[in-house]
Amino acid sequence: MFLETRKIGNRTKFYLVHSYRVGKRIKRISCYLGSDLGEAELSAVREKAERYIVEQLKERNILEFELTPAEIQEFKKYDQKIKIHHLHPQAWEKFIEEFTYNTNAIEGSTVPRTDVRALLHQRIPPKSTDEQESINVSRAVTYIQKSKEKLTTIFIKKIHLLCFQGTKNFAGALRKVEVVIKDGRGNIIHQGAPAQKVEALLSTLCRWYEQHRMKYPPLLLAAVVHNEFEKIHPFQDGNGRVGRLLLNYILLRHGYPPLNVRLHDRGRYYWCLQVYDHQHDIKPTLKFLIQQYQKGRVSTQ
Repeated sequence: MFLETRKIGNRTKFYLVHSYRVGKRIKRISCYLGSDLGEAELSAVREKAERYIVEQLKERNILEFELTPAEIQEFKKYDQKIKIHHLHPQAWEKFIEEFTYNTNAIEGSTVPRTDVRALLHQRIPPKSTDEQESINVSRAVTYIQKSKEKLTTIFIKKIHLLCFQGTKNFAGALRKVEVVIKDGRGNIIHQGAPAQKVEALLSTLCRWYEQHRMKYPPLLLAAVVHNEFEKIHPFQDGNGRVGRLLLNYILLRHGYPPLNVRLHDRGRYYWCLQVYDHQHDIKPTLKFLIQQYQKGRVSTQ
């Protein structure tokens, strides 16, 4: 932040200004302090103006501005709380089983954990939609584990198709209808992006990731991609499961272990999404992801 003066006639007006980059453009926030101020007066009003500008900056969507080097270093501190441990084949089998159970149960699947294990390891034929989606999601996890594809809209639609082929007639297709998410009392807690904007917003998100993947810390990249995906809500149904798969795809692509969002932490998970949606604050999500790592003993602080 810097002090700017403007001479207008016999008067000197003071402004506190902060400049920041949005893509290739420079934007600025300016706060008028007053005119013909003495040093003591200027110091007093400047402190209040600085707080105002900081609050304004908190409301910026992270996709719409470039982090400063200092901000990047602050976000890197979250990654430093994770110890990287790569999974051996048996641990991967366990992860796929746990992830499949939890990610489907969060969305209302009634398949018990023991039945998920039997479906995946004993090749028991599925008898319901929920059981088929358990098999499908496990295959999608294996796919993102091995995939080297770039993050694109086509890739995202492929993940949705893998999860819901044979169970939803819109599998792999972006929605053409409007969607809202309601709580248990019927209150609307989130409204997806307008259907006609979904594809463009997904493309913007994918470009943002590719432009920043070598510059921003992996945990931040994964959290933003996941949260923005959920905010867009590009599919008629199944966004939660695809979003958590994309979260892990980004983590894996940067050499991080996969992460399992647990059913009993669903309330906290949804709260983090709402804070991001309403306030553009990604920090609660970062803290939540670290906690999920710690609980899974994949990595510890």
